[in-house]
Amino acid sequence: MTLINTSTLHFRNQMETENFARMVSLWARPGLAIALSGDLGSGKSTFARALIRALAKTSEEFDIPSPTFPIVQIYDNTRIPVAHIDLYRLSTSTEVEDLGLNEFFTSHLVIIEWPGLLGDALPEATLNIKFSGLGTERQLTISEGGTWSVLFARNKAIVDFLKNSNWQDAERKFFEGDASSRRYEILEKNKTNALLMDMPQRPDGPPVKDGKPYSTIAHLAEGITAVSAVNSHLHELGYSAPIIERIDLDSGLAIIENLGGKVFGQMMRDGDNMREPLATAVEVLADMATRSWPSVVELENKKLHIVEAYDVNAQMIEIDLLLSWFWPYIRGSEAPQLPRDSFEKIWLHLLPRTKAQKPQWVLRDFHSPNLIWIKERKGSKRVGLIDTQDAVMGHAAYDLASLLQDARVDVDFALADQLYDQYEKRRTAQGSFDAQEFATAYAILGAQRATKILGIFARLSKRDGKPDYLKHMPRVSRYLAQNLLHPQLRALAEWFEVNLPEALSMGRS
Repeated sequence: MTLINTSTLHFRNQMETENFARMVSLWARPGLAIALSGDLGSGKSTFARALIRALAKTSEEFDIPSPTFPIVQIYDNTRIPVAHIDLYRLSTSTEVEDLGLNEFFTSHLVIIEWPGLLGDALPEATLNIKFSGLGTERQLTISEGGTWSVLFARNKAIVDFLKNSNWQDAERKFFEGDASSRRYEILEKNKTNALLMDMPQRPDGPPVKDGKPYSTIAHLAEGITAVSAVNSHLHELGYSAPIIERIDLDSGLAIIENLGGKVFGQMMRDGDNMREPLATAVEVLADMATRSWPSVVELENKKLHIVEAYDVNAQMIEIDLLLSWFWPYIRGSEAPQLPRDSFEKIWLHLLPRTKAQKPQWVLRDFHSPNLIWIKERKGSKRVGLIDTQDAVMGHAAYDLASLLQDARVDVDFALADQLYDQYEKRRTAQGSFDAQEFATAYAILGAQRATKILGIFARLSKRDGKPDYLKHMPRVSRYLAQNLLHPQLRALAEWFEVNLPEALSMGRS
């Protein structure tokens, strides 16, 4: 039985009600519901409109009509899809059933006015708000449990964290939150801004191998300590990683420099000319290859952050995502043991060839969502680096494959070849560069990464209710097929052709 927390809020005017709605919008996500009850004119629609407007992708105003007559009003011009529902005109539960609302409870944020007829049909992840009051004053009785209790508790931790900073009275706006539990907000105050990074300590998942959870084997950052260590060292070396203004390692919160909104991925979707930004990102990677990278970073509080080796165990647990999630997504059943065994054998033969003679930091997510173009800076500082906390010690080819084989946006193969040649020339000029060895490692690690991502996108759709990632699979399939053309990967190519050709054919349609 879910524990329900009830509280009462008093607002003196409409603005305070709208401010509360904007706060709630920071935590909105598909699969959550908000049930609004109260008399006519008590403020339900005011709250709903403010919340929907706060979810808008742009600052441009757009119409938010009352759903009283259409009953269901859908919004796709928001950062998440919203279903605004008004059951005032209905009188029986049968009429409600005929609307087929269940489909919205997993794919949309659902805001329901006059929810009484739904009864037990409301999902567990529902925030109940009862409105009352006279004039402009409002009293809101809040009942929250389950997911909403967790989210509201996190919001309180953020409010407490900001009280002891220069951003106590800042306006908070949602900035980013995607495939992980990590999320960002923009803090705005006096025409300046910063980013709030919200990265609570990751709880251990179930053991998947040798009694260890996936995150431990794959060397994923467990908390914000890694952010502090990796960002600080990158910044010391002259790279444009965000400066950390304030951090609380225990609560997993930090205020960091806002590097701007020119994210590579959005620039590419907007059709911007990306030759210079991508070429500069290649220069960053070539420069990183000249550095000596520590495997241990000491923080100011004397804590140590270990930069783990990107070893075969980590690579193999990622590869297994294809069989554990993509195979069932395609076939509707678990992968048989025989192809599992042969798949593992092939990879165990290939991966040792990617062991770097001079290991370096591999950021693992050196791709368009995490690169920011800062045109006003000089040289390689023009590329801002975020989400670097999963850095491991490994082969330089992995991050180049992440950049040139971007899973989220198309990088033309011809342009990718030109950028690869640029990297090779730069590394050759630096000396001690084996172009043939690098090309082999690039193909193997590119194939490993594409294999992993197909599994991740299937998992995000099936387990996490995020089917939007499926649209990227054909792109990743094309990258996989391209990597498998390397002669050293012929056995792996044959395995896919025989056992899972769908992983290659998706990119041909």
